[in-house]
Amino acid sequence: MSTAAVNVENKLFQNRYKVDHGRPHIQIKAPEVCANDCQSQACTYVCPASCYKTEGNRTVTLITDGCLECGSCRVICTEHSNVAWEYPRGGHGILFKFG
Repeated sequence: MSTAAVNVENKLFQNRYKVDHGRPHIQIKAPEVCANDCQSQACTYVCPASCYKTEGNRTVTLITDGCLECGSCRVICTEHSNVAWEYPRGGHGILFKFG
């Protein structure tokens, strides 16, 4: 019996995302907290959609396009509570395709 490797990027590509331009549903409250106070920057490796990236100067950038709305970022950031997260407005956000 052979097991096929699952390619996460291919699975994520099947989902569709309707961006709510001008009204992101996630924001970093104080970017300087990520750069100066957060040693682990856990959001950059916990997010399954890789919405968070660490730049060379330790700042964390957030691109909400493709967010899976799982809430992992706000759960992992409980020490600093630096993530403002809400569901997108109706008709926007992730549309999962099963299969």
